[in-house]
Amino acid sequence: MARERTERTGRAGQRQQGGGGARRVREDRGPVRYGPPAPDPGLPVVSELAEVLAAAARRGAPEPTGGGDALREAATAYWARRGLHGTPERVAAAPGASPLLLALIAAHGGDVLMPRPCTATWIPQARLLGRPAYHVPTPAECGGVPDPYALLETVRRVRAEGGRPRLLLISVVDDPTATVAPPELVREACEAAVAEGLHIVSDETWRDTLHRPHDTVLLSPAEMCPDDVTVVCDLAGALTPSAWPVAVALFPDTERAAVRHARTLDILTALGALVAGPVAMAAAHALREPDAVTERVRLAAALQARIAAAAHRAVLASGALARPPQAGRHLYADLGPLRSRLADRGVTDSLELEEYLTERLGAPTPGGHRFGDELGALRVRLGTGTLLGSTPEQQTESLTAVEPLELPHVAQALSIFAAALDELR
Repeated sequence: MARERTERTGRAGQRQQGGGGARRVREDRGPVRYGPPAPDPGLPVVSELAEVLAAAARRGAPEPTGGGDALREAATAYWARRGLHGTPERVAAAPGASPLLLALIAAHGGDVLMPRPCTATWIPQARLLGRPAYHVPTPAECGGVPDPYALLETVRRVRAEGGRPRLLLISVVDDPTATVAPPELVREACEAAVAEGLHIVSDETWRDTLHRPHDTVLLSPAEMCPDDVTVVCDLAGALTPSAWPVAVALFPDTERAAVRHARTLDILTALGALVAGPVAMAAAHALREPDAVTERVRLAAALQARIAAAAHRAVLASGALARPPQAGRHLYADLGPLRSRLADRGVTDSLELEEYLTERLGAPTPGGHRFGDELGALRVRLGTGTLLGSTPEQQTESLTAVEPLELPHVAQALSIFAAALDELR
């Protein structure tokens, strides 16, 4: 059935499991409570950014709602360098992607559509607002963008059942699948969405983490549908530490978007979602992309390309499946082919798989139910940042090494990673 509410997974964290006597599932394993963090970069803070933050530490006043002039101007220039043009008056900033997305969904109204799987924070935001949310299947080659025909069919069914589809959330560079949607798919999906009267929110948090930026064609929906797309970027994707929460949104230059921008600011005000002053200064500096920041982004992406490729090989060697990672610091594995061996260990769904692999890998390994996948599907997001070292010194060594896979701490981490999967063969 194309129309499928996301509430179904909300009950998964409360059910009981059998097997040697009933036991209660831990309460922190549901899709909303204690949701998984974004993939850890596993790298120290850029020294230049730390110095900017320290210099602004005595600034006690927060930014105004939506961000101050310096932050919004820096965001505008950042997007202009990527072919997305706007004005600071059409930018809104918030302390992280979650409050910003919450405000955007609330400002647009109506039902929300999103791909399956999708970013873990999207489902809770819609649920928190009491908005019906519907998943649309993605094509075989990538995640983050729905199949255009499935999108049209979902919109038709939702309307036939009395729904009001208004908003489509997509991620061209995707978490959780670490894939990049091909331009032709982006174009077809966006054209279908706009034709059906949907506004598009394009989460481009991971666009600066492409593993092979010169070999990957990235098309933002805002390039082809500038009047119908709001672009969102969480700076923690590539530019700033996750401990300094800042996210920015670029609205279209239309009268309707101006109303939604004002409404978004109203909601951020009601939430008290203000960016801390010192963090705003550091974020603005990062958005201007000084040499220290661009070099870190380049080195980090190149390092993750090597580490993620090695992790992908380990996943395939175990008999599991995964799309080749193209961006980010994670990959999305399907352990369905190992179902019988997992069942022997008491693992029969993604809730149990999450707990099983988190314990063995010693790092958060969220199950596919967190991302809207079926509970019975044995899928997990595997982070690669934890493979870079456990200390700032080791992480820096990984970042600067000519052959990072040959470093003892990286080789050991990859060995542990591979062994946890290989025992399931």
